[in-house]
Amino acid sequence: MSTRFARVALDHPLDALYDYRYPDGWPEPRPGMLVRVPFGRRESVGLIVEVSAHSEVPANKLRDVIEVCASCPPLSEKWLALVEFAADYYQRGLGEVALPALPQALRDPPRWPRLLAPEERYRLLPAGREALPEALPARAAALRRLAEALVTAGELDLADARALHPKAAATLESWRDAGWVEYECVEFGAAPRASGQIPTVKNTDDADSADLSVGTNGNVDARATNGANGANGAKEPVALHRLSDEQQTAVEAIVESSGFAPFLLHGVTGSGKTEVYLRALAARLEREPEAQALVLVPEINLTPQFEAAFRTRFAGVLPDGAIVTMHSGLAEGERARHWLAAHTGRARIVLGTRLAVMASLPHLAMIVVDEEHDPAYKQQEGLRYSARDLAVWRAKQLAIPVVLGSATPSLESWWQADQGRYTRLTLSRRAMADAVLPTVKLIDLEEERRRGRASFEGLSGPLIAAMKARLERGEQSLIFLNRRGYAPTLACDACGWVAGCPRCSAYVVLHKPERALRCHHCGWESRIPHSCPECGNVDIAPMGRGTQRIEEALASAVPGARVLRIDADSTRRKGSAQALFSDVHAGEVDILVGTQMVAKGHDFQRVSLVGVLNADNALFSHDFRASERLFAQLMQVSGRAGRAGLPGEVLVQTRYPRHAIYHALARHDYVGFANSQVKERRDAHLPPFVYQALLRAEGRTLEAALAFLAEAAAALTAIPAASRVMAYDAVPLTIVKVMNVHRAQLLIESQSRAALQATLHAWQPALRALRGVLRWNLEVDPLDI
Repeated sequence: MSTRFARVALDHPLDALYDYRYPDGWPEPRPGMLVRVPFGRRESVGLIVEVSAHSEVPANKLRDVIEVCASCPPLSEKWLALVEFAADYYQRGLGEVALPALPQALRDPPRWPRLLAPEERYRLLPAGREALPEALPARAAALRRLAEALVTAGELDLADARALHPKAAATLESWRDAGWVEYECVEFGAAPRASGQIPTVKNTDDADSADLSVGTNGNVDARATNGANGANGAKEPVALHRLSDEQQTAVEAIVESSGFAPFLLHGVTGSGKTEVYLRALAARLEREPEAQALVLVPEINLTPQFEAAFRTRFAGVLPDGAIVTMHSGLAEGERARHWLAAHTGRARIVLGTRLAVMASLPHLAMIVVDEEHDPAYKQQEGLRYSARDLAVWRAKQLAIPVVLGSATPSLESWWQADQGRYTRLTLSRRAMADAVLPTVKLIDLEEERRRGRASFEGLSGPLIAAMKARLERGEQSLIFLNRRGYAPTLACDACGWVAGCPRCSAYVVLHKPERALRCHHCGWESRIPHSCPECGNVDIAPMGRGTQRIEEALASAVPGARVLRIDADSTRRKGSAQALFSDVHAGEVDILVGTQMVAKGHDFQRVSLVGVLNADNALFSHDFRASERLFAQLMQVSGRAGRAGLPGEVLVQTRYPRHAIYHALARHDYVGFANSQVKERRDAHLPPFVYQALLRAEGRTLEAALAFLAEAAAALTAIPAASRVMAYDAVPLTIVKVMNVHRAQLLIESQSRAALQATLHAWQPALRALRGVLRWNLEVDPLDI
């Protein structure tokens, strides 16, 4: 038998494939197979990209593949084409894209046998569904978690069960002996069990039929299901409520589309975009028995309510384990199992954050990107990709529909719809008959000051009075301040000292509950000083306000109110965000204080008032996208009010009440705002009318970083395609120093995407030849400049 050679991609900065001999007697080598290979003095996991009968590498330098992951089906040609495109477009090596896109556990060969072993599952029987709730001791918390998970999902694999209860195997075996569960051992990659009928797009006129809404426990409930549970204990499909005319039009357009069909679903907050996703997905999955769908959300804390909605809608009609999540908050083993479920086709719906866009889905038939405008879809380290843009490219590659949903679409997507490249679908009214958009009022802080009206810790009199009125009526209020911590910094009035980070060119944030000063850029932390380190003055005080300070102030401003804060500090522990949101949904909170975590996607049924603090800062940002982001943020947080029939009101505290952004917000006029912004961008030659890339350099000194960028700019003159590219002067970043590393950037742009890409490709060898900095990276289509 002739020798075969595998060309392998490794997680390495160079855009190169490495040749290895593939031993005889092993399974036939195929592109997409994972292998363990020697690389230098260590071993690495790589991905076979090509198989050849010849190699240009001298025989004495060739080495053998050590191990092949034969149990895992090879990654498809379509998936390899996706990572090749991402590597090419975002100027990275193929291995740098392909290997990090896989779960960490799959890149660890010692874990292959366990990950790819037959799956041991326990399925709940009707007798167990009846007996389990009453058979468990009241104080057996772990036992109850196991039972509740089993009742909810219908079945559990042993690995998931052990994560819930340390003695899950023995417990499940005892339940098996009692006739409550049955055991099944499934070979890895086996096809899922046949599903029932998926709910169709047909509407019902029954006034008692269900709509999906957030219940008092924080989960999404289905009201009025079609009767009792069946004989096998599985839930029957929920009844579907009548769609509005706009929803029906949107669903029909998506369902009836063929080939590549990009849709921009522009729906006001509370207009029922999720219901459109569910109906369209149901129709697609019913039409194609093996079809898979990918649903992207911008943040981890939005996945629980989406997952609950999807599980409720498809309970009993999709195979067990057919809905999985993918995000960085999962444990390594759990993420790997979910990824493998998608890779083998067992998972029919994958719900995840931006990393899920790179998941292997061999039968992908539809993609949904919810809150498509959100900056969180852009990765800010490593491979700096846009998950939204890759989702659109992937849909085009596979000739499938992709739905981009938002109440405030990105200007790039809005312009694509204006050009006719995307089909715009509009939901102009809220879905519930008695739900209307909230009234937006502006509180002029300068006028309040001139009239001598007192404020309390940044809370104006009208806002405090409005919160007290909601408290008396048993309604909830939401106070939005996009700044965590107690105060932005600590200062001395006597000498002007301001607490700064010794490692960064930034102020440290005061965190009063922890009695600490903390840098939000590098993590440096110190105790709060008793006096000014410069002059010894003991009268040092916090400057500005963060969510912790507002939480403290509300306890005094609105006596008797139950105040809850939700931000990155209060939700550090796994599952804490979901628990806090459940408290809000359950009515155990009167006033919710939060950052952008609470501004989007959450269906707060009792919130009738939203107060916005400190929005003016974004009006003076140097970033040309600041206005777009501020308007989207304000529209999204405003949409949390008045979603369940209660009259909603939004109070925005500002010193600039005549600003155009606030007037557009008061009218809920996204269309007018977007059109004016697009015109400004066109006149200023900014994206989406030009294409940009950013070269960043990090050095031990700022001078070294700027010198590197100057040499890089000079190297552009030797590139023919660069004649159509403009390079701006190198400048320091806004936060120049982080972790004692100085940073600078060089912006280049062109009216031709092809010219920009050609320039970047030709520029790379020259950049690699330059020295003098610690690190440099190229970012295509940057969001933060």
